[in-house]
Amino acid sequence: MLTTLTAQTRNIVHQFYQALANQELDQLLHLFSEQPDWDVPGNQELAPWLGKRSSRKEIRDFFVLLWQSIEPVSAEIDHVLAEGDFAVVTGEFSSVMLRTGEIYSSIFSAHFTVLDGKIIRYRLQEDSYGLVEALSLPKPV
Repeated sequence: MLTTLTAQTRNIVHQFYQALANQELDQLLHLFSEQPDWDVPGNQELAPWLGKRSSRKEIRDFFVLLWQSIEPVSAEIDHVLAEGDFAVVTGEFSSVMLRTGEIYSSIFSAHFTVLDGKIIRYRLQEDSYGLVEALSLPKPV
């Protein structure tokens, strides 16, 4: 039973990153429960996409704000560790902050909890200080 649950969790995480890479918003939203426990901590004044969210509409807003604010440069997943309904993904990414033109690079870890084939809890840790720096620098003239 644990093996089946672990495989399902790993599959949902894989679908999440596939949809994220292709910016498939409807597919991303379909992976979440109706009332997910979502938190991407950081300075919401500088990066309004950050923060806690508890509905698919709020998660939609996250991705819309994020994709309006950044241009992805690269992303790499190093590890996907899953056990039962829980998974942790580690990796690194780089994005151009459109407001400043600065490149923001960070390692990350994402934590997922899956229930009945839906993500019910999501946490993302990244270099929030580096993000503030990249969003605070003036855009080159």
